[in-house]
Order: sequence, then C-alpha cells, then structure tokens
Amino acid sequence: MSAARSYKTNAVVLRGRQLGEADRIFTLFTDQRGKLDAVAKGVRRPKSHLSGRLEFGNECVMTMHRGRSLDVIVAADIARAPWSKLVDPDRFAVFSLVAEVVDAFCEPDLPMPDVYALLTGAVAAIAASDEPRSLIPRFSIRLLCALGLDPAVDCCVRCSLDFEGHAWLDPDAGGLICAACRERWRDLIEFDEADLQNVRAVGAAKGSAARATVRATPRVERAIETLLAHHLGRRPKASIR
Repeated sequence: MSAARSYKTNAVVLRGRQLGEADRIFTLFTDQRGKLDAVAKGVRRPKSHLSGRLEFGNECVMTMHRGRSLDVIVAADIARAPWSKLVDPDRFAVFSLVAEVVDAFCEPDLPMPDVYALLTGAVAAIAASDEPRSLIPRFSIRLLCALGLDPAVDCCVRCSLDFEGHAWLDPDAGGLICAACRERWRDLIEFDEADLQNVRAVGAAKGSAARATVRATPRVERAIETLLAHHLGRRPKASIR
C-alpha cells in the first residue's frame, strides 16, 4: 500500500534557503524520518501563517504533504522556540556548529531517534547555558556514539590492552592507543590519567553519574574536535575559536 499523502512529524529547523520570490526550502531533522528537505510555500510573505514559526533551532509539530521531489510544509505548531535565546552570538555560533555537523553526518530519510533526542537536548542546553561553548565536546562525542563512531577510550583500540597511565589519540584507528602501539614519528595528542578519566566522563551516557556536570579539559576538547573533523573529512565551517 502507498504511504498516506499527508502526515505529521516533530522536526527541528536546521537551515533554510530561498526559493523563488516567496518560498523557502528548509532542512529539517525529524523524529520519524531523520533529515529531510521540505518547501514552505509563501513563507516569505508577511501574512503567511508559517512566518516566524520556522526559525533556526525551533522544534515544531509539522503537518506535511508528500510531493514528487520535495515534501510541502502545510502547517507548523511550535513545540519549543529557543530562537530568542539563540540570537545571542555565542549561542548562535554553537548551535550553527551543531546544526552543520548533524546535517553533514546524517543521510536523508534515515530515521535516527537517538540523534533526534540528542539534537533537541542540545538545543535546550545551548539556549539555557551562559557558557554554550563548553557543551560542544560532549555533544560531539555523543553524536559520534549515536552514529556508531564512538572512540575506544577504555583500552587500546589496536591491542586491547589497558593503558599504563598514558594514551594517544589515533583518529585513523578510531580511538586511543597505548605506548606499545604508538608510532613515534606521528604527532598524536597525548592523554595522561586525568585526561583519560575526563574523556570517559565527558562521553558517558545520559544519566550516568560519571559525567555529572564535567567539562572537557583543553587537551580532551582538542582531541574530540580532531576526531570529529577526521570523521567529517574536514573541519566544520562553523568551528568555534
């Protein structure tokens, strides 16, 4: 049986671009279908009922109509609207990075409920935080985990032996390696015992007592940024400096 022409889904607005004189195409991340592009017809007209609802970062309950190439946004009821907080320059920069990497990593029409939950949680945390940049390392490593790219941090990714006080991040291997597996000629980020404990806490699953409100050390933050760029194939355009 063919799918219904109309459906509802929760969605977060990742970005938008103009189409013609009055329309816009929005990239959405939905709870049911993952990432998709959809058109909002007439949204740029002052009297459009969608105007002001499809702001960057808003989570809406969308009524959609399936189209031949693009689905059409028929209605959008706001579930959460953090836009007034996201206009702060630091928060805007951080969510721009979040939206960019989710858009880059996720394939269209692939349901990813873990990523949706992570994204909505990140939006809320960024909107409420006075130091939004401190949230980037945890979001990045949890996103890699949700994508099945989580780095091995409990033992050497090559030989599976425990670390003896120090470890080195090897992005090509997908995690941390021990001194015996380290290739001396390579310039790798070195972790001491405190960094090892920190990266485990930063990457711990939601609700874990290990993570509490821990912040990444500068070395761990740099390592997670390096790992994210390795899997992405480039540094994000919205990199925070």
